[in-house]
Amino acid sequence: MQRTAAEGRGPVRYGPPAPQPGLPVLTELLAVLAAAAGRAAPEPPGGGEAVREAACRYWGRRGLATAPEYVAAGPGAPGLLLALLGAYGGDVMLPRPCPAWWTPQVRLLGRRAYHVPTPAECGGIPDPYALLETVRRVRAEGGDPRVLLLSVADDPTATVPPPEMLHEACEAAESAGLFVVSDESWRDTVHRPHETLVLSPAEMLPDRAAVLVDLSGALLPAGWPAAVVRFPDTPRGTWLRARTLDVLTATGAMVAGPVAGAAAHALDEPDAVAGRAYAAAALHGVVAAEAHRRLLAAGALARPPQAGRHLYADLTPLRPGLARQGVGDAMELEDWLGGRLGAPTPGGQRFADELGALRVRLSTGPLLGATPEERLAALTARDPLALPHVRDSLELLGSVLAGLA
Repeated sequence: MQRTAAEGRGPVRYGPPAPQPGLPVLTELLAVLAAAAGRAAPEPPGGGEAVREAACRYWGRRGLATAPEYVAAGPGAPGLLLALLGAYGGDVMLPRPCPAWWTPQVRLLGRRAYHVPTPAECGGIPDPYALLETVRRVRAEGGDPRVLLLSVADDPTATVPPPEMLHEACEAAESAGLFVVSDESWRDTVHRPHETLVLSPAEMLPDRAAVLVDLSGALLPAGWPAAVVRFPDTPRGTWLRARTLDVLTATGAMVAGPVAGAAAHALDEPDAVAGRAYAAAALHGVVAAEAHRRLLAAGALARPPQAGRHLYADLTPLRPGLARQGVGDAMELEDWLGGRLGAPTPGGQRFADELGALRVRLSTGPLLGATPEERLAALTARDPLALPHVRDSLELLGSVLAGLA
């Protein structure tokens, strides 16, 4: 997120990255990558057989039977989404707020992005009535909405849509004739998987939904870019996959060979990989819950975090105290709060939220410690909140907010 004064705030390259776990790379994955490091042959566009078959097994364990000919792999979710949207065509409907990288993808293609408010209970999906009204208005004004992009485990709000709300959003999308792209990169970071039901639009709209998973969400380090997408098992799905592969080929967006081997291994979820993902999600859940408690105690607002490594805070109730600090909008809040906490706190304007609303995304990764050793200690601790470096980070958050009262 660094920038110079001359370059200003606008360029996409200064947008916030997805929150990272901050944990050392799993030894088992390092061994798999090292074993394939001598591989010189590139992966074919859309991924080789091994990674696509592993993706089928991954989705099969989640109730989505999948065949390899309806799967494509790419070097990270942004490149894969860009190819898919470029292949499908039309304008795109998105929830507000939404991940910081979604809107630039749409605009880079020369398409229009229309943001729809989310329900009060959760983020990641549009309010169904607002969606239908927005689509009607856009089409009346000459727009061409064809795709709804949503998430079942959301960045930035860290929430999981209740099944009934997701179903209503999917029904609205079907009624409006929209194709659904479901970003499910964060579904394996749910803090309490035995208490939180995560469903996919592909279960509700099997002929009209694609599923996108970035493996850096839970299974691979962010520096090893790999993602997979599942297309509908229909003639239209076959056509869309072929067009997507054309775009991947034209842009050279292929998964690196050694990374593809690590991705296939991670998608099979051996005990070490699944155990790390589960433990990391639980750790971030504990820290996010405590950060959420401190936010509420200071008078701020936030939905209870359910997934991911972050939470989305609304500091509007603290506006008078922030005004005394010269903070009047989300952009100024981003700079002021990030400087006090010593960690990036991207403002809501980066997630297509209103600039005047004092909202920020707070990541839990920096609260786990300053070094890999401290963060690993938090992962293995019986009570991570009792560790001095974790406790100090949370105390700093609490004291900065308390100073605004």
